[in-house]
Amino acid sequence: MSQKVVLDGDDVRRTLIRIAHEIVERSGGEQLALVGIHRRGAVLAARLRDQVAELVGEPVPLGDVDISFYRDDVGLRGGSGSGDDPAGPVVHASHVDFPVEDTTVVLVDDVLFTGRTVRAAIDALFDYGRPRRVQLAVLADRGHRELPIRPDYVGKNLPTARSERVNVHVSELDGADEVTISSAADITIRRAQQ
Repeated sequence: MSQKVVLDGDDVRRTLIRIAHEIVERSGGEQLALVGIHRRGAVLAARLRDQVAELVGEPVPLGDVDISFYRDDVGLRGGSGSGDDPAGPVVHASHVDFPVEDTTVVLVDDVLFTGRTVRAAIDALFDYGRPRRVQLAVLADRGHRELPIRPDYVGKNLPTARSERVNVHVSELDGADEVTISSAADITIRRAQQ
């Protein structure tokens, strides 16, 4: 299987530092919180929160949301129960343990693709209240949007074919930090081997 590495561990670290600086510069001292989208977005949000808190010199609230039941395709995602095709959504607990009113909430995700995950995350976030403003930070933007959603902070723009897959690996879940692109043939081979 051939996967093209587009960001290695050092690239991911530098990219998150740059995004943290951009968040602080744009926030202008207003009340700020970070909320990650499960799973890898939540890991990236925790890292960004630590960097932002260090830059502003005060604690920054951190939350995470699970969007499984907010997706517009939840009924279509039945599946066979194997590999990349689970029997149903994997549900994680959401944690937004701070008031979101009068707060700029930065949603954090690993890859921006169609925009449907972000739309679902906004719906989930608004169940906790009405933030002053919602911004979006993503490690990778691969294009192919189906909804009018645009990130405020982008680690790397990755022009991809719709049939390709962008894979984000984080050390907390996968043992290493990297972003790779797999071809459609690689995805088919991987599924056949499972």
